[in-house]
Amino acid sequence: MKKYLITDPKYYDNSKEKFKNYLKTIYLNHKIDYACFRDKENKNIEELADIFLKISQEFKIKKILINSDISLAKSAGFFGVHLSSKQFDEISCAKNKNLFVIISTHSKEEVLKAEILGADAVTFSPIFATPNKGKPKGERELANLVSLQDIKIFALGGIINEIEVKKCKSSGVYGFASIRYFLNK
Repeated sequence: MKKYLITDPKYYDNSKEKFKNYLKTIYLNHKIDYACFRDKENKNIEELADIFLKISQEFKIKKILINSDISLAKSAGFFGVHLSSKQFDEISCAKNKNLFVIISTHSKEEVLKAEILGADAVTFSPIFATPNKGKPKGERELANLVSLQDIKIFALGGIINEIEVKKCKSSGVYGFASIRYFLNK
């Protein structure tokens, strides 16, 4: 099962040094298959994106994405982009720029729409209880969805330790994405 790291600025704030240490600690403690730089707060996004890209490459991460920003993904040399659930109309633009596309989904209908529009993968969430993210879908709904779709699906939401990872794995899902799971050693 693939592991997908998503960053969150609340764990490193605007500090370049804290960000470098945050990433290096995660990469030393976990084997990451996909990594997404997600930061909707800091003003020095380009600078942090460059740090993210360089450190991820140092640790041999091949599938490095940036959240939402197709132009920056292309100009900075990212492998792909992780679009929000409000960006379905931008899938073709990202694909036309030869970017790998993951899009956030929250329903079976959105997963199907993403697949039809040509996304390479989706995150489906929340699987487990997550602060401010609504009612969890649960592993049964995840397993049903996986059995019906061909697109790569990453379980997301409330995956904080091996208990949730094992539950996701039993669904047959392609992988899981998390912020908090990767903070553990």
